[in-house]
Amino acid sequence: MFDDQIIFSGMADDEKKGRSRIVEPKKNIAFDEVENVLRPKSMEGYIGQEKVKQNLATFMHSAKLRHESLDHVLLYGPPGLGKTTLAHIIANEMGSQIKITSGPAIEKSGDLAAILTNLNEGDVLFVDEIHRLNRSVEEKFYPAMEDFSFDFISGKGPSASIIQLPLKKFTLIGATTKLGSLSSPLRDRFGVICRLEIYNQQELAQIVKRSAKILGAEITEESALELGKRSRGTPRIANRLLRRVRDFSIVNGHSKITLSDTKIALERLEIDDLGLDLIDINILRAMAEKFKGGPVGLETIAATINEDADTIEDVYEPYLMQLGYIARTPRGRVLTHLGYKHIGLKQPQKDQITFFDNDKE
Repeated sequence: MFDDQIIFSGMADDEKKGRSRIVEPKKNIAFDEVENVLRPKSMEGYIGQEKVKQNLATFMHSAKLRHESLDHVLLYGPPGLGKTTLAHIIANEMGSQIKITSGPAIEKSGDLAAILTNLNEGDVLFVDEIHRLNRSVEEKFYPAMEDFSFDFISGKGPSASIIQLPLKKFTLIGATTKLGSLSSPLRDRFGVICRLEIYNQQELAQIVKRSAKILGAEITEESALELGKRSRGTPRIANRLLRRVRDFSIVNGHSKITLSDTKIALERLEIDDLGLDLIDINILRAMAEKFKGGPVGLETIAATINEDADTIEDVYEPYLMQLGYIARTPRGRVLTHLGYKHIGLKQPQKDQITFFDNDKE
């Protein structure tokens, strides 16, 4: 891809002759490799989540002193906060190999048996979206996590017997955005449970500057802070916006990403000062203009703006609730006075509010 193959370089001699050479394709970073390139490899390079880092560092150091594998770790929190990155860092810090899979990918017990029996002593098994494990597969994890054995049934009928296959000691790292969707038996078998918090503007600005340096781009402090402010508290979004802003800066012929470049690019991408995009604004306007601020059901909002209800609930609604723009009630979603203010409308009086709860919450 064009944007991931070109990096900033210094002004060439041709500029002195009246020709500006701002970019050169010196570094070739494939599009699907960018996230891996930007991921830190150690705790020192991982920005933010200080409490989680300190606790994990203690647990890992203790495990090394005991010459044992790290206890099983569960990482949970909104998407894009660095759960996968932390799993890689844990493996690196423990000097272990990491095997990666996801909950939906393990369809049968045989798939899990193949994965577990191929693990070596001290390996890390990372399971993303672990809340989406098949129930029969999940139950096979119980003895594997507790006793490091895999139980399977040999034979059928009265002659059937349970055989325990010993496993080498490993560390399971599970990642989920929905802690409540995990069953209690699985959740309770994790010895370390860490919640990842939303990042603040300064932390995201540090991440942006670090990523820009890796990509070979120069960026001003003001631009990094602006991107941090508009990244919805999420490093993944910050890195994505950085790459898009870099594209605008390159096309404009600038050797450094300036605040002006950043604001122009984000305006073109329809991302406002708080990181809200067109879908966020459509949700707020639909609630205000068509449903008088609610209460209104999620399915009704989804049908109105032609968006998937699960996408609204998982991607857009959490940030709008964090900002205090919408609220959940037993009758549905309600637009707050802050939400009205953001879209430049006046909140109606309480006696003007109508209920729109024609779908179940």
